Amino acid sequence: MQEQKSRACDDLLILQRNKGDAGDWRQTQRANFHLEAPNDLSDTIPAWSKICIIVAHSTEIGRCSQCRQAFADAFCMPHFWWSYHFLRANGTFGCERTRNSGVETGFNTWSRFSVKKVEHDTRYKWYHPGVFTRLLPSTNQTVILAFDLDPPIKERFLRAVMKSDESWLNDPFWVYPHLLEQIALIEEPAVWAIRDHVRSIETEGKPEGRPQPDYRRLHDIARHAIHVNETLDVAVQNTEHILMQHESYTNSRPDNASPASEDIHLRLRSWQSFIGNLRCQSISNEKRLQNEVQLAFNTVAQHDASVTLEIGRATQMDSAAMKTIAFVTLTFLPPTFICAIFSTSFFDFGGDSGWSMSNKFWVYWVVAIPTTVFTVLVWTYWPNIRGILLSENE
Repeated sequence: MQEQKSRACDDLLILQRNKGDAGDWRQTQRANFHLEAPNDLSDTIPAWSKICIIVAHSTEIGRCSQCRQAFADAFCMPHFWWSYHFLRANGTFGCERTRNSGVETGFNTWSRFSVKKVEHDTRYKWYHPGVFTRLLPSTNQTVILAFDLDPPIKERFLRAVMKSDESWLNDPFWVYPHLLEQIALIEEPAVWAIRDHVRSIETEGKPEGRPQPDYRRLHDIARHAIHVNETLDVAVQNTEHILMQHESYTNSRPDNASPASEDIHLRLRSWQSFIGNLRCQSISNEKRLQNEVQLAFNTVAQHDASVTLEIGRATQMDSAAMKTIAFVTLTFLPPTFICAIFSTSFFDFGGDSGWSMSNKFWVYWVVAIPTTVFTVLVWTYWPNIRGILLSENE
Protein backbone atom coordinates (compact mmCIF):
# COMPACT_ATOMS: atom_id res chain seq x y z
CA MET A 1 0.00 0.00 0.00
CA GLN A 2 2.87 2.33 0.78
CA GLU A 3 4.32 1.67 -2.66
CA GLN A 4 1.01 2.60 -4.29
CA LYS A 5 0.87 5.89 -2.39
CA SER A 6 4.38 6.76 -3.38
CA ARG A 7 3.80 5.94 -7.02
CA ALA A 8 0.63 8.09 -7.09
CA CYS A 9 2.66 11.13 -6.11
CA ASP A 10 5.81 10.19 -7.98
CA ASP A 11 3.82 10.41 -11.21
CA LEU A 12 3.24 14.14 -10.77
CA LEU A 13 4.53 16.27 -13.62
CA ILE A 14 5.30 19.80 -12.45
CA LEU A 15 5.98 22.63 -14.91
CA GLN A 16 6.91 26.14 -13.77
CA ARG A 17 7.30 29.36 -15.67
CA ASN A 18 9.44 32.37 -14.77
CA LYS A 19 7.80 35.71 -14.22
CA GLY A 20 8.05 37.97 -17.22
CA ASP A 21 9.57 35.31 -19.45
CA ALA A 22 7.12 33.35 -21.57
CA GLY A 23 9.78 31.03 -22.90
CA ASP A 24 11.47 29.92 -19.69
CA TRP A 25 9.79 26.78 -18.33
CA ARG A 26 11.25 24.36 -15.82
CA GLN A 27 10.12 20.80 -15.38
CA THR A 28 10.52 19.24 -11.94
CA GLN A 29 9.40 16.09 -10.20
CA ARG A 30 8.47 15.99 -6.52
CA ALA A 31 8.41 12.54 -4.94
CA ASN A 32 7.01 11.38 -1.62
CA PHE A 33 6.00 14.87 -0.51
CA HIS A 34 2.90 13.51 1.20
CA LEU A 35 4.80 10.95 3.20
CA GLU A 36 6.98 13.40 5.10
CA ALA A 37 5.21 16.75 5.08
CA PRO A 38 1.73 17.02 3.53
CA ASN A 39 1.82 20.82 3.61
CA ASP A 40 5.05 20.80 1.66
CA LEU A 41 3.10 21.27 -1.58
CA SER A 42 2.93 24.98 -0.89
CA ASP A 43 6.67 25.12 -1.44
CA THR A 44 6.10 23.89 -4.98
CA ILE A 45 5.65 27.51 -6.07
CA PRO A 46 8.87 29.42 -5.46
CA ALA A 47 8.97 33.18 -5.62
CA TRP A 48 10.40 33.21 -9.14
CA SER A 49 7.51 31.14 -10.57
CA LYS A 50 4.57 32.90 -12.21
CA ILE A 51 2.71 29.73 -13.22
CA CYS A 52 2.88 26.23 -11.77
CA ILE A 53 1.20 23.37 -13.65
CA ILE A 54 0.82 20.05 -11.86
CA VAL A 55 -0.36 17.13 -14.01
CA ALA A 56 -1.79 14.20 -12.06
CA HIS A 57 -4.30 11.33 -12.16
CA SER A 58 -7.31 11.88 -9.94
CA THR A 59 -8.05 8.16 -9.62
CA GLU A 60 -4.62 7.29 -8.26
CA ILE A 61 -4.50 10.26 -5.90
CA GLY A 62 -8.09 9.59 -4.84
CA ARG A 63 -7.03 6.19 -3.50
CA CYS A 64 -4.42 7.77 -1.23
CA SER A 65 -5.91 9.61 1.75
CA GLN A 66 -2.59 11.34 2.53
CA CYS A 67 -2.35 12.59 -1.07
CA ARG A 68 -5.88 13.98 -0.95
CA GLN A 69 -5.17 15.71 2.33
CA ALA A 70 -1.90 17.12 0.98
CA PHE A 71 -3.64 18.70 -2.00
CA ALA A 72 -6.47 20.01 0.17
CA ASP A 73 -4.05 21.60 2.65
CA ALA A 74 -1.71 23.14 0.07
CA PHE A 75 -4.29 24.46 -2.41
CA CYS A 76 -7.47 24.73 -0.30
CA MET A 77 -9.22 22.18 -2.51
CA PRO A 78 -12.74 21.30 -1.38
CA HIS A 79 -12.94 17.74 -0.12
CA PHE A 80 -15.89 16.89 -2.36
CA TRP A 81 -13.51 17.10 -5.34
CA TRP A 82 -12.31 13.59 -4.47
CA SER A 83 -15.75 12.14 -3.82
CA TYR A 84 -16.96 9.25 -5.95
CA HIS A 85 -19.99 11.15 -7.27
CA PHE A 86 -17.94 14.20 -8.24
CA LEU A 87 -15.34 12.17 -10.13
CA ARG A 88 -18.10 10.20 -11.89
CA ALA A 89 -20.06 13.29 -12.92
CA ASN A 90 -20.25 14.15 -16.61
CA GLY A 91 -19.18 17.68 -15.87
CA THR A 92 -19.26 20.52 -13.39
CA PHE A 93 -17.88 23.96 -12.69
CA GLY A 94 -17.44 25.95 -9.52
CA CYS A 95 -15.39 28.68 -7.91
CA GLU A 96 -14.83 30.20 -4.48
CA ARG A 97 -12.71 32.73 -2.60
CA THR A 98 -10.59 31.49 0.26
CA ARG A 99 -10.04 33.70 3.29
CA ASN A 100 -7.99 33.64 6.46
CA SER A 101 -9.18 35.91 9.29
CA GLY A 102 -11.24 37.86 6.78
CA VAL A 103 -8.30 38.40 4.41
CA GLU A 104 -8.62 36.90 0.95
CA THR A 105 -5.88 34.33 0.39
CA GLY A 106 -6.84 33.01 -3.01
CA PHE A 107 -9.43 32.51 -5.72
CA ASN A 108 -10.14 28.91 -6.72
CA THR A 109 -11.95 27.54 -9.74
CA TRP A 110 -12.55 23.94 -10.78
CA SER A 111 -14.23 22.12 -13.61
CA ARG A 112 -14.61 18.66 -15.09
CA PHE A 113 -15.74 17.57 -18.54
CA SER A 114 -16.63 14.25 -20.13
CA VAL A 115 -15.89 13.77 -23.81
CA LYS A 116 -16.60 10.72 -25.95
CA LYS A 117 -14.35 10.49 -28.97
CA VAL A 118 -16.00 8.31 -31.64
CA GLU A 119 -14.02 6.97 -34.57
CA HIS A 120 -15.33 6.23 -38.05
CA ASP A 121 -15.24 2.48 -37.34
CA THR A 122 -17.49 2.91 -34.25
CA ARG A 123 -14.58 2.52 -31.84
CA TYR A 124 -14.60 5.08 -29.07
CA LYS A 125 -12.69 6.42 -26.09
CA TRP A 126 -13.84 8.38 -23.08
CA TYR A 127 -11.95 11.41 -21.76
CA HIS A 128 -12.57 13.00 -18.37
CA PRO A 129 -10.31 16.06 -18.16
CA GLY A 130 -10.51 18.26 -15.11
CA VAL A 131 -8.67 21.34 -13.87
CA PHE A 132 -8.36 23.10 -10.55
CA THR A 133 -6.86 26.59 -10.55
CA ARG A 134 -5.77 28.76 -7.64
CA LEU A 135 -4.78 32.40 -7.99
CA LEU A 136 -2.71 33.81 -5.14
CA PRO A 137 -3.51 37.55 -5.03
CA SER A 138 -0.64 38.36 -2.67
CA THR A 139 2.01 37.17 -5.13
CA ASN A 140 -0.10 37.17 -8.31
CA GLN A 141 0.85 33.54 -8.97
CA THR A 142 -1.34 30.86 -10.54
CA VAL A 143 -1.42 27.14 -9.77
CA ILE A 144 -3.05 24.82 -12.30
CA LEU A 145 -3.84 21.27 -11.25
CA ALA A 146 -4.59 19.34 -14.44
CA PHE A 147 -6.19 15.94 -13.85
CA ASP A 148 -6.71 13.00 -16.20
CA LEU A 149 -5.33 14.64 -19.33
CA ASP A 150 -4.95 11.76 -21.75
CA PRO A 151 -3.29 12.19 -25.15
CA PRO A 152 -3.85 14.14 -27.30
CA ILE A 153 -5.54 16.58 -24.87
CA LYS A 154 -2.52 16.63 -22.56
CA GLU A 155 0.04 17.71 -25.15
CA ARG A 156 -2.18 20.31 -26.81
CA PHE A 157 -3.46 21.77 -23.54
CA LEU A 158 0.00 22.11 -22.00
CA ARG A 159 1.35 23.62 -25.19
CA ALA A 160 -1.44 26.21 -25.28
CA VAL A 161 -1.11 27.09 -21.59
CA MET A 162 2.65 27.40 -21.78
CA LYS A 163 2.32 29.85 -24.68
CA SER A 164 -0.30 32.05 -23.03
CA ASP A 165 -0.07 35.80 -23.26
CA GLU A 166 1.56 37.36 -20.18
CA SER A 167 -1.27 39.88 -19.89
CA TRP A 168 -3.84 37.10 -19.38
CA LEU A 169 -2.20 35.66 -16.27
CA ASN A 170 -3.76 38.13 -13.83
CA ASP A 171 -7.23 36.78 -14.63
CA PRO A 172 -8.07 33.52 -12.77
CA PHE A 173 -10.19 32.35 -15.74
CA TRP A 174 -7.41 32.55 -18.35
CA VAL A 175 -7.04 28.74 -18.42
CA TYR A 176 -10.57 28.04 -19.58
CA PRO A 177 -10.37 29.28 -23.18
CA HIS A 178 -7.53 26.79 -23.67
CA LEU A 179 -9.45 23.99 -21.97
CA LEU A 180 -12.64 24.64 -23.95
CA GLU A 181 -10.60 24.62 -27.14
CA GLN A 182 -9.39 21.09 -26.36
CA ILE A 183 -12.89 19.96 -25.49
CA ALA A 184 -14.16 21.30 -28.81
CA LEU A 185 -11.31 19.69 -30.76
CA ILE A 186 -12.31 16.27 -29.39
CA GLU A 187 -16.06 16.78 -29.69
CA GLU A 188 -15.98 18.01 -33.30
CA PRO A 189 -14.62 14.80 -34.92
CA ALA A 190 -17.02 12.77 -32.76
CA VAL A 191 -19.98 14.72 -34.14
CA TRP A 192 -18.73 14.31 -37.71
CA ALA A 193 -18.08 10.60 -37.15
CA ILE A 194 -21.71 10.14 -36.10
CA ARG A 195 -22.78 12.17 -39.12
CA ASP A 196 -20.72 9.95 -41.47
CA HIS A 197 -22.27 6.81 -39.98
CA VAL A 198 -25.76 8.23 -40.44
CA ARG A 199 -24.96 9.31 -43.98
CA SER A 200 -23.70 5.84 -44.91
CA ILE A 201 -26.98 4.37 -43.67
CA GLU A 202 -29.02 6.95 -45.59
CA THR A 203 -27.25 6.17 -48.86
CA GLU A 204 -27.57 2.37 -48.63
CA GLY A 205 -29.56 0.92 -51.53
CA LYS A 206 -32.80 -0.96 -51.00
CA PRO A 207 -32.03 -4.71 -50.97
CA GLU A 208 -33.96 -7.23 -53.01
CA GLY A 209 -36.28 -9.48 -51.09
CA ARG A 210 -36.79 -9.13 -47.37
CA PRO A 211 -34.80 -6.21 -45.84
CA GLN A 212 -32.16 -7.21 -43.29
CA PRO A 213 -31.28 -4.05 -41.30
CA ASP A 214 -28.22 -4.25 -39.06
CA TYR A 215 -30.05 -3.39 -35.84
CA ARG A 216 -26.94 -3.94 -33.72
CA ARG A 217 -25.07 -1.31 -35.70
CA LEU A 218 -28.01 1.08 -35.53
CA HIS A 219 -28.17 0.59 -31.77
CA ASP A 220 -24.44 1.27 -31.31
CA ILE A 221 -24.53 4.43 -33.41
CA ALA A 222 -27.62 5.66 -31.58
CA ARG A 223 -25.91 5.01 -28.24
CA HIS A 224 -22.85 7.00 -29.34
CA ALA A 225 -25.07 9.83 -30.60
CA ILE A 226 -26.89 10.02 -27.26
CA HIS A 227 -23.60 10.13 -25.35
CA VAL A 228 -22.17 12.83 -27.61
CA ASN A 229 -25.34 14.89 -27.12
CA GLU A 230 -25.11 14.46 -23.39
CA THR A 231 -21.48 15.54 -23.18
CA LEU A 232 -22.16 18.54 -25.42
CA ASP A 233 -25.09 19.55 -23.20
CA VAL A 234 -22.84 19.48 -20.17
CA ALA A 235 -20.10 21.37 -22.02
CA VAL A 236 -22.58 24.10 -22.98
CA GLN A 237 -23.80 24.37 -19.39
CA ASN A 238 -20.27 24.49 -18.03
CA THR A 239 -19.35 27.20 -20.49
CA GLU A 240 -22.38 29.26 -19.48
CA HIS A 241 -21.42 28.95 -15.82
CA ILE A 242 -17.82 29.90 -16.57
CA LEU A 243 -18.97 33.00 -18.44
CA MET A 244 -21.37 33.97 -15.69
CA GLN A 245 -18.76 33.59 -12.94
CA HIS A 246 -16.11 35.38 -15.00
CA GLU A 247 -18.44 38.31 -15.52
CA SER A 248 -19.28 38.33 -11.82
CA TYR A 249 -15.57 38.27 -10.93
CA THR A 250 -14.66 41.17 -13.24
CA ASN A 251 -17.65 43.22 -12.04
CA SER A 252 -16.62 42.68 -8.42
CA ARG A 253 -13.14 44.06 -9.16
CA PRO A 254 -13.65 47.05 -11.43
CA ASP A 255 -10.19 48.35 -10.52
CA ASN A 256 -8.65 45.17 -11.97
CA ALA A 257 -10.67 45.25 -15.18
CA SER A 258 -8.33 45.08 -18.14
CA PRO A 259 -8.41 44.50 -21.89
CA ALA A 260 -7.01 41.02 -21.20
CA SER A 261 -10.09 40.09 -19.16
CA GLU A 262 -12.29 41.36 -21.97
CA ASP A 263 -10.29 39.30 -24.47
CA ILE A 264 -10.69 36.22 -22.26
CA HIS A 265 -14.43 36.80 -22.04
CA LEU A 266 -14.72 37.19 -25.80
CA ARG A 267 -12.70 34.01 -26.35
CA LEU A 268 -14.99 32.16 -23.96
CA ARG A 269 -17.99 33.48 -25.89
CA SER A 270 -16.43 32.25 -29.10
CA TRP A 271 -15.98 28.70 -27.81
CA GLN A 272 -19.47 28.81 -26.33
CA SER A 273 -20.84 29.53 -29.80
CA PHE A 274 -18.68 26.84 -31.38
CA ILE A 275 -19.71 24.15 -28.90
CA GLY A 276 -23.34 25.26 -29.20
CA ASN A 277 -23.15 24.80 -32.96
CA LEU A 278 -21.71 21.32 -32.46
CA ARG A 279 -24.62 20.59 -30.17
CA CYS A 280 -27.12 21.64 -32.87
CA GLN A 281 -25.41 19.41 -35.42
CA SER A 282 -25.36 16.53 -32.95
CA ILE A 283 -29.10 16.92 -32.38
CA SER A 284 -29.61 16.81 -36.14
CA ASN A 285 -27.52 13.61 -36.32
CA GLU A 286 -29.64 11.96 -33.65
CA LYS A 287 -32.91 12.93 -35.37
CA ARG A 288 -31.65 11.70 -38.74
CA LEU A 289 -30.58 8.45 -37.12
CA GLN A 290 -33.97 7.99 -35.47
CA ASN A 291 -35.56 8.59 -38.86
CA GLU A 292 -33.42 5.79 -40.34
CA VAL A 293 -34.29 3.46 -37.47
CA GLN A 294 -38.00 4.09 -38.03
CA LEU A 295 -37.54 3.60 -41.76
CA ALA A 296 -35.81 0.25 -41.14
CA PHE A 297 -38.66 -0.94 -38.92
CA ASN A 298 -41.31 0.32 -41.34
CA THR A 299 -39.58 -1.27 -44.34
CA VAL A 300 -39.42 -4.66 -42.64
CA ALA A 301 -43.02 -4.29 -41.43
CA GLN A 302 -44.17 -3.34 -44.94
CA HIS A 303 -42.43 -6.36 -46.47
CA ASP A 304 -43.85 -8.69 -43.83
CA ALA A 305 -47.31 -7.19 -44.36
CA SER A 306 -47.11 -7.86 -48.10
CA VAL A 307 -46.07 -11.47 -47.39
CA THR A 308 -48.92 -11.82 -44.92
CA LEU A 309 -51.30 -10.45 -47.54
CA GLU A 310 -50.14 -13.05 -50.05
CA ILE A 311 -50.56 -15.78 -47.46
CA GLY A 312 -54.06 -14.48 -46.76
CA ARG A 313 -54.94 -14.60 -50.44
CA ALA A 314 -53.66 -18.17 -50.72
CA THR A 315 -55.60 -19.11 -47.60
CA GLN A 316 -58.71 -17.54 -49.07
CA MET A 317 -58.31 -19.61 -52.25
CA ASP A 318 -57.82 -22.77 -50.16
CA SER A 319 -60.91 -21.86 -48.18
CA ALA A 320 -62.94 -21.52 -51.36
CA ALA A 321 -61.75 -24.93 -52.51
CA MET A 322 -62.60 -26.45 -49.14
CA LYS A 323 -66.06 -24.92 -49.33
CA THR A 324 -66.59 -26.58 -52.71
CA ILE A 325 -65.44 -29.93 -51.37
CA ALA A 326 -67.65 -29.54 -48.31
CA PHE A 327 -70.66 -28.67 -50.48
CA VAL A 328 -70.12 -31.69 -52.73
CA THR A 329 -69.66 -33.92 -49.68
CA LEU A 330 -72.79 -32.53 -48.07
CA THR A 331 -74.71 -33.08 -51.32
CA PHE A 332 -73.82 -36.77 -51.49
CA LEU A 333 -74.04 -37.40 -47.76
CA PRO A 334 -77.83 -38.11 -47.53
CA PRO A 335 -77.84 -40.53 -50.51
CA THR A 336 -74.74 -42.20 -49.08
CA PHE A 337 -76.45 -42.59 -45.72
CA ILE A 338 -79.57 -44.05 -47.34
CA CYS A 339 -77.51 -46.43 -49.44
CA ALA A 340 -75.57 -47.54 -46.38
CA ILE A 341 -78.78 -48.33 -44.50
CA PHE A 342 -80.47 -50.18 -47.33
CA SER A 343 -77.36 -52.16 -48.07
CA THR A 344 -77.46 -53.77 -44.64
CA SER A 345 -78.97 -57.23 -44.07
CA PHE A 346 -81.93 -55.69 -42.29
CA PHE A 347 -83.55 -55.09 -45.68
CA ASP A 348 -84.29 -57.63 -48.39
CA PHE A 349 -85.76 -57.23 -51.85
CA GLY A 350 -87.25 -60.17 -53.73
CA GLY A 351 -88.80 -60.29 -57.09
CA ASP A 352 -91.90 -62.09 -55.83
CA SER A 353 -92.21 -60.86 -52.30
CA GLY A 354 -90.96 -57.28 -52.83
CA TRP A 355 -89.39 -55.31 -49.97
CA SER A 356 -89.09 -56.82 -46.55
CA MET A 357 -87.48 -55.49 -43.34
CA SER A 358 -86.15 -57.52 -40.46
CA ASN A 359 -87.88 -57.19 -37.12
CA LYS A 360 -84.37 -56.71 -35.57
CA PHE A 361 -83.84 -53.32 -37.27
CA TRP A 362 -83.98 -51.64 -33.86
CA VAL A 363 -80.53 -53.12 -33.12
CA TYR A 364 -79.01 -50.72 -35.66
CA TRP A 365 -80.33 -47.67 -33.82
CA VAL A 366 -79.36 -49.03 -30.41
CA VAL A 367 -75.74 -49.28 -31.56
CA ALA A 368 -75.53 -46.26 -33.90
CA ILE A 369 -77.06 -43.59 -31.62
CA PRO A 370 -74.85 -44.20 -28.51
CA THR A 371 -71.77 -44.52 -30.69
CA THR A 372 -72.51 -41.21 -32.36
CA VAL A 373 -73.16 -39.48 -29.02
CA PHE A 374 -69.95 -40.92 -27.56
CA THR A 375 -67.92 -39.74 -30.54
CA VAL A 376 -69.33 -36.19 -30.29
CA LEU A 377 -68.63 -36.03 -26.55
CA VAL A 378 -65.05 -37.26 -26.95
CA TRP A 379 -64.39 -34.69 -29.70
CA THR A 380 -65.88 -31.91 -27.57
CA TYR A 381 -64.02 -32.65 -24.34
CA TRP A 382 -60.83 -34.07 -25.77
CA PRO A 383 -58.66 -30.97 -24.96
CA ASN A 384 -59.66 -31.21 -21.29
CA ILE A 385 -59.12 -34.96 -21.23
CA ARG A 386 -55.68 -34.54 -22.83
CA GLY A 387 -54.71 -31.89 -20.25
CA ILE A 388 -55.70 -34.18 -17.38
CA LEU A 389 -53.70 -37.05 -18.83
CA LEU A 390 -50.59 -34.90 -19.28
CA SER A 391 -50.81 -33.50 -15.73
CA GLU A 392 -51.03 -37.04 -14.31
CA ASN A 393 -47.96 -38.11 -16.28
CA GLU A 394 -45.99 -35.15 -14.92
